Order: sequence, then C-alpha cells, then structure tokens
Amino acid sequence: MFAAASLTDALESVAASYERETGQSVRLSFAGSGAVARQVQSGAPADVVILADEPWMDRLEQSGRVRPGTRRDLLSNILVVVAGDDAPDIADPLAWVMNGDRKLVIGDPESVPAGAYARTWLQGVGRWETLQPHIVTAADVRAARTFVERGEAALGVVYRSDAIGAPGVRVVLTPPAEQQPRIVYPAALVKDGKPGADAFLGYLQGPQARAVFDAAGFGPPR
Repeated sequence: MFAAASLTDALESVAASYERETGQSVRLSFAGSGAVARQVQSGAPADVVILADEPWMDRLEQSGRVRPGTRRDLLSNILVVVAGDDAPDIADPLAWVMNGDRKLVIGDPESVPAGAYARTWLQGVGRWETLQPHIVTAADVRAARTFVERGEAALGVVYRSDAIGAPGVRVVLTPPAEQQPRIVYPAALVKDGKPGADAFLGYLQGPQARAVFDAAGFGPPR
C-alpha cells in the first residue's frame, strides 16, 4: 500500500490488526500525496493507494492507473495550527508570527495537500501575502510537524490527526468550520494490483479500522 504521510500511525496500527486477524502481510509506504501519486503513476508496485487529495487521485484515474469502480472516499480531516509545548498562550498565533522573527511551516503547496489546504485557508482569511516572509515549506505534513517539535518553526499548519498525541506540540488554533477546506482521503485499488488487495481495502472501511481512525483524529467521509 502507498499512502499519504499523515496516515502513517493509523495505518500501521490497522495493518497490524489485519495481519493478526488474517495472517496476510501488509507492506506500507508513506510520503506526501503528490510524491505517492507520481510513484504510482510511474508504475511503482502498489496494490492500494490512499491520498489526502482528490485532484491527485483524479490524475491517477485519468492515467489509467486506478482499477475502475474501486475508488471511494475513506476519511476526512481538518486543519489545526500547532506550536511547541513551551510556547506562550497566544491570542492570535498568526499575528504573533508576523510580529517577530518567527517561522510558520506548511507542507509544500505544490506537492503536499496539507500545504495546499493551508494556503487556501490563509488566502481565505487574508493572511497569505503578509505571512510570506515567515513561511517555510516541508516535504510532507509529518515533516512540518517535526519542524515545530525541533523548534525550527514557531508554528505549523498540520492536520488534526497529526497533532493528536504528538509529543512536543500542542494545538493553539483550530480554524472554524466555515474556514476549513474540504479535506477528503480517496482510496482505490491500483490497476494490476495483487489478488487480495480488495479485502484489505474493504477492511479499511470496517468497524475495527474505523475505531482506529476515529481515535487518531480522522473523521468519516464528508
């Protein structure tokens, strides 16, 4: 399975449960959704692909790499802003960054859905242009979180699922629902994937997997 980096912890847990229950092994590969999609499009030996971005999955479908009729929306997510555990209480975190020599890290908007969603949000609230001198980008959303954990950036825009239970960071801002972009994780079987992959894709939609995803901060498709 090739999957978006934000799914790392949850999918590792789900795969371990599936292996215990069925005896079938699951091999996982994680990266930013753009990198995952390009690998699959180039013929990487994937059986199942899950992305954090609908347009990237559209491209895989259009290129014929997705098995027809197998695509489905698996999960949803929301954006949050995180700071280090030792950061002060901040009434307006974005202004705090702009008023000091501080950095805000997001995923690279050109290849990382979390970064594109962050850009959309910041543009919508009128902060994108003024924050430009303070923004740095990361290769995927987990790398963005690591920047904040290490103190290399004062704030980071990540998914809620990346903030839950993460040591070294805390949520300092959750944009209200009307500001949140629609974040959906489409999943599909890859054309010419191995037999049995459909069983695991079905398992990902079952109650055991759902409980893991819920605990990790993901929501149902919306």
